[in-house]
Amino acid sequence: MLSIGPFSVRVVAVAIAALIAWLVARFAQRTRPDGQHKTSASLLLDALLIGLIAARVGYIARWWPDYFASPKSIVALGDGGFTWWIGLPVALAYIGWRSRRLPGLARPALAGIAAGMLAWGAAQGLLATFDRTAPPLSALRVETLDATPVAPNRYAGKPVVVNLWATWCPPCQREMPILAQAQRDYPGVSFLMINQGEDVQTVSAFLERKGLRFDHVLLDRSLGAMRTYGSRGLPTTLFFDDKGKLVESHMGEITAARLKDTVNTRFGR
Repeated sequence: MLSIGPFSVRVVAVAIAALIAWLVARFAQRTRPDGQHKTSASLLLDALLIGLIAARVGYIARWWPDYFASPKSIVALGDGGFTWWIGLPVALAYIGWRSRRLPGLARPALAGIAAGMLAWGAAQGLLATFDRTAPPLSALRVETLDATPVAPNRYAGKPVVVNLWATWCPPCQREMPILAQAQRDYPGVSFLMINQGEDVQTVSAFLERKGLRFDHVLLDRSLGAMRTYGSRGLPTTLFFDDKGKLVESHMGEITAARLKDTVNTRFGR
């Protein structure tokens, strides 16, 4: 069982990478005798901010129809929608432009960028380790709405998206239409809606009231899935490949763009 959720690792990794980049830029800069107040560290922070904005704008442009359909999702930064191969060149270009008038600042700032990228790469490796060591899909112990236990290998042989949810969870309710649409858009992927800790009457009444239709609605009365995969809150969405291995996880409300991006990237759809 994971002791800390992958989502938590991502948040910490971004903070640590930014801190390392700032520290390297600050200590790499030599004392300036000309009294220049602009420092490499502050230049780096400016570049990081501009790079993040560019990365976000690039991601939104890529998935514009989905963001246009739900404008509020544009500011859902916790969703993780950033295009690094746009943000990084923009950040580097900004450093080059600013350093033309501030000689000597570019090298420390670039050193900071490099250190930050290395830290981020190490964090990505840690996340990959989380996924490789996570229990397989067959570790789930759930049952159908008619109380029939689900065989461990019932969904083997095709990619699976598992959504952990509850009727009392507002973010779960908001993202469920997105998951229902994805189920229609990706017939080659199984979508398992695993309710956490509630009974069949509550779940059935909720789905009927909301007019939601899913092929696979399952019950996890003991919250075993949350413990098994280190989920710290609902909703949580887990992505398994056709061999039942966890390849991606997302804690919190997921947007249509992020869901489609992950399915396309991880499952080659």
